[in-house]
This record gives sequence, C-alpha cells and structure tokens, in this order.
Amino acid sequence: MSKQFTLGKNERLRSRKQIEKLFANGKSLVVNPFRVYYTIAIDSKESGVQFGIGISSKNFKRAVDRNRIKRLTKEAWRLQNIELKEKIKTAGNQLNVFFIYTGKDLPGFKIVKDKVAVALKKLVGKVDENISSNT
Repeated sequence: MSKQFTLGKNERLRSRKQIEKLFANGKSLVVNPFRVYYTIAIDSKESGVQFGIGISSKNFKRAVDRNRIKRLTKEAWRLQNIELKEKIKTAGNQLNVFFIYTGKDLPGFKIVKDKVAVALKKLVGKVDENISSNT
C-alpha cells in the first residue's frame, strides 16, 4: 500500500492545547454540512497537516451514527488531501484542520466525499493566499 494514502498518528489532531488554540484563534469556512476550522502556522518547528473531526451528540444520539460519519469523513479526507499536503510541505508551514459535521441526517459516502473535496479546494486556496501574502 502506498504511504501517501494513510492517516497516521502524526496526521491526527489530538492535542487539546492545539484544538483549543484552533477554536480560539482559527478561521472557519462552511461547506454544508461541515464547518471547517483551520489555522496556518508559519515558521513552525514541524510542517504538515493535522486533521480532526467532531459530531454533535445533540444531533446524533447513537454513537454508532457518530462513528460512521467520522469514518466516512476520515476516509474522504485520506483519499483527497494529497495536493494540500504538498503545498504545506513545500511552504514549510503547519496546518491544523478540524471538521465539524452540522447536518441533521446520516449522509452517504458520495455526499461526504464531494463536500470534503469542496472544503479541500477552499483550503488550498486559503493556503495559496497565505503563502503569497508572506513572500
């Protein structure tokens, strides 16, 4: 299996400190049914992309449903984030991304994949803006 299509430990956003900083200082964009929070750290010690996802238990009472949406979103992210990773690596920046599913009904994989692709396209645009403004 190719290494480029993995979602390893170092690519997951797990640090509570980083997540709190992301929500406090980060920017957001909306791609229905997702709200995407992101921060771009310039000149950080590490470079790469870290990803996280959350689903409200208010909208989905059963953990089975929340876990399914997480699985679908992680899979869609894993398959499509190559361009974003390359841009971040070449710039030497750190990107933290957190998806929040805000929809009310259980989506299929095709919908999730399409919406994650749109969000990734917007994120690539934001990264390009950030790179061009800092050079």
